[in-house]
Amino acid sequence: MRMKCIQVIGALVAAGLVMMTFAAQAVEKDKALESIDEYRAALKDGNPAELYQLSGETLWKTAAGPKKASLEQCDLGLGAGVVKGAYAQLPRYFKDTDKVQDLDSRLLTCMETVQGLDVTGYVQAAFDTPKKNDLNALAAYVSGESKGLPIMVPLSHPKERQMFELGKRMFFYRAGTHDFACATCHSQEGLRVRLQELPYLPSPKGASSVWTTWPAYRVSTGQMWSMQWRLADCLRQQRFPELVYASDVSVALSMYLAGTATGAVLDTPGIKR
Repeated sequence: MRMKCIQVIGALVAAGLVMMTFAAQAVEKDKALESIDEYRAALKDGNPAELYQLSGETLWKTAAGPKKASLEQCDLGLGAGVVKGAYAQLPRYFKDTDKVQDLDSRLLTCMETVQGLDVTGYVQAAFDTPKKNDLNALAAYVSGESKGLPIMVPLSHPKERQMFELGKRMFFYRAGTHDFACATCHSQEGLRVRLQELPYLPSPKGASSVWTTWPAYRVSTGQMWSMQWRLADCLRQQRFPELVYASDVSVALSMYLAGTATGAVLDTPGIKR
């Protein structure tokens, strides 16, 4: 009897030590995350994305293409040339294309129709190339003109609702060599990869933490990334086929995130590790 009591006590002590170890590790991780948050807050005071905003504004106002026209005639949803607040309402349905478009796909439409450019090269170009860098700069500029405004992505048109549902379906779709989905990493609360938090994207809070801060400057690469680039990289890591730039699938995923995040306040362009 005495031996059993000793064994029980020993087991309880061992369990307690294990729990204390896990608790200590959790505290250390929380401290590390706090340090990362402090680092990001410090970087915001001099976000290099501001340089891309200036470059994007210049591109927006400079005449280009066979038609020698600037993008100031581009309608981003609030009327020709209106940039202020436009990003806060994208993606959205556009009557002239009869499609739901995000910022990148809409910019391509304007470059083609307003400036007369052949945008095929822009679609096919790798992300870290001059053509895509121009689009990334334009995204930084346009998104920055909605900073501090609430996201108001409309879901009133049938095609907007259809695109939202397509994005939701794509989010949970499993495929690729690893049988992954966006949901594999982003459909549970409290998940991390090392010290990188993985937001629960089906919730307004989780979707807001992403949509309100992209496009963003990535410190680790020294590059300005659009949401299109971020999505393409996510699917690359899932071992999916390459995501076609400005495709319906990419817009649908953006629509799902933006629609879920509606009401949150934009802090674009953001800054990431």
